[in-house]
Amino acid sequence: MTKHSRLAGIILCCAASAFAQTDWPVYGHDAGGTKYSPLAQIQPGNVQRLARAWTYHTGEQGSTFEATPVVIGGVLYVSTQQQKIVALDAETGAEIWKFDPKVKGSREHRGVAYWGGDTGFAPRIVFGTADGRLMALDAKTGRPAAGFGDNGVVDLRAGLADDYPRAGLAVTSPPSIYRNLAIVGASTPEGPGKGPSGDPRAYDVRTGKLVWRFHLVPHPGEPGNETWGPEGWKDRSGPSLWSGITVDSERGMVFFPVGNAADSFYGADRKGTNLYANCVVALDAATGKLRWYFQTTHHDIFDYDVPAPPALIDVTRNGKKIPAVAQITKMGLLFILDRLTGKPIFGVEERAVPASDVPGEEAWPTQPFPLKPPPLARIAMTRDEVSKRTPEVEKYCTAQFDELTGAKLYTPYGTKKTLVFPGAMGGGNWGGVSFDPKAGYVFVNTSNMGAIGHLVPAAPGAAVAYRNESGYARFLDAEHYPCQQPPWGELTAVNANTGEVAWKVPLGSFPEIEAQGLKDAGTPNVGGTIATGGGLVFVAATNDAMFRAFDSKTGKMLWSAKLDATGNSTPVTYQGRSGKQYVAIVAGGPAHLRNVGDMSADKGDSLIAFALSDRAVIAEPRVETVSKAAPAKGPTAALTELPEAAGKDVVARVCTVCHGAETFLNSRMNSEEWGKVVADMVARGARGSDAEIRTVVDYLGKNLAPPGR
Repeated sequence: MTKHSRLAGIILCCAASAFAQTDWPVYGHDAGGTKYSPLAQIQPGNVQRLARAWTYHTGEQGSTFEATPVVIGGVLYVSTQQQKIVALDAETGAEIWKFDPKVKGSREHRGVAYWGGDTGFAPRIVFGTADGRLMALDAKTGRPAAGFGDNGVVDLRAGLADDYPRAGLAVTSPPSIYRNLAIVGASTPEGPGKGPSGDPRAYDVRTGKLVWRFHLVPHPGEPGNETWGPEGWKDRSGPSLWSGITVDSERGMVFFPVGNAADSFYGADRKGTNLYANCVVALDAATGKLRWYFQTTHHDIFDYDVPAPPALIDVTRNGKKIPAVAQITKMGLLFILDRLTGKPIFGVEERAVPASDVPGEEAWPTQPFPLKPPPLARIAMTRDEVSKRTPEVEKYCTAQFDELTGAKLYTPYGTKKTLVFPGAMGGGNWGGVSFDPKAGYVFVNTSNMGAIGHLVPAAPGAAVAYRNESGYARFLDAEHYPCQQPPWGELTAVNANTGEVAWKVPLGSFPEIEAQGLKDAGTPNVGGTIATGGGLVFVAATNDAMFRAFDSKTGKMLWSAKLDATGNSTPVTYQGRSGKQYVAIVAGGPAHLRNVGDMSADKGDSLIAFALSDRAVIAEPRVETVSKAAPAKGPTAALTELPEAAGKDVVARVCTVCHGAETFLNSRMNSEEWGKVVADMVARGARGSDAEIRTVVDYLGKNLAPPGR
């Protein structure tokens, strides 16, 4: 652990129970997750003067970097790719302290929570880990908090994963703080159907003692148990609760975005709607008692988790202000619900959707669609909408399209190759929405990207009868760009008071595609927006490694800057001690979208802060610790089957239990990076002995490596 004594005194002001509006004290800026800051120093008239102020390098490579910092009293706290926790001077980027929790395994990690302390207890940094621990640190020193659990650690696997010692159970998003409670969820395996529970729990942030737990799969005698069929509830894996949690401190309510149940694509052993999977769940924050729920997908066999923290907004209708919840989904549907009752403010209707042809599967016959706003992402496509950016691409994608069935929302993956719009990466995703209370606008970035898969009989003795062959494969051309016509990514403003779309613009642009004459195509994106009192919306997220600012009233892009790598995260904005407003973003590479646009070599380790400068020229990115190889492009780079080499049979056996090889065939990484990805897959449900896992990593590192390595 390292410290700079000249900076440590900064933290003394952090113990206040109320946070300054100039800080960014929790993941969503406020406990309700609006991602709105009233800071207005940076405005449309001067945003072009925004330039890089400082850069902090973690020195870590090869893992997903999706963290959003928190900033309190001049100190910025952030988690790194290896889940080390760092405290920095928010105005200079100088390191104050660093703590290494020595995490076993690799998962995405989106940040930490801050508790302001009370009588006898100093402020604490609270976070979860990829190996299922809840930890608390002294905010001033970075040392484990005395009296919290066992030397600052609580074992989250206890009571959730007792019968599944090898199954993954990770905390990927920051806990939420309500008074003296740290409320936390867990990411659980995508398959098979049996495994650890994903139940949310609340712990006393002073002692680490369990205060309450809520059953996301109701037990016998509890309301909703009948929605799982005769035995579907028993030992059910999940539902996962991997995304962020929001709190209404005034009303004493906590809101959860609940994921899908396992197995992600086959649900014959859980016939019914499957409450409380795929729900927005509102609980009493002090007791964990159910207030209400709203299910966004019934009997999910699409991997349509509720992916993002619910945002607590206000809606004005007929002169009356209604407290509400805005929830974006992977389907690109935005549900706006009454915060006190869970009822849709603009109405919802159940619409008939296609049936499944998989033996034993009973897809739910209807799904809920909001009457307003309209879908914010592509939910279907036709043959005429195949990409035409080159004649070769049109031919390739048309041939692929003609082999597929479906091509619209809620088409179950069937026994034939199926195209689903949108795929599991959205639509919307974990970045969620931001909300400008002055304008009454909800801002959301979405991807337009389909997925391909079909169910095939599993091997004899497998935990599920059918598995999804290539269930996470993207609908891409041979050069790894989406196979449908643009836009491929969009930024939308929705008027929360009317439910209407105020504006929508393409988000992102691949330079090489623009060179072909295709302007403003947009790019798939993962990460979130923030809104400011200066009338701006900031977003990175796109697969072109750019950071952008938009006019919140019109959607006009006013500023952009090249990052060291793709910024798959949500930015923050705060005021430094000098009075200067900063905007900061982490840039680590495209992670889950690495094979879209062939961005496999796009990697970074940067946390970058921007501020207004006297110069109008934006500083160029400085890449000090990461080298970037030129990606391979063109039809010859695409693979359709595993290369012949030692270990192929092991890869085929281990890595195609849940999905086919198409899912990862066209990613390019070195052995270290593949090791982290494989560890992530094991955490999500992949099965193999230690020797088999080593063989898989060795094979992938040798045969699916970046060009020239």
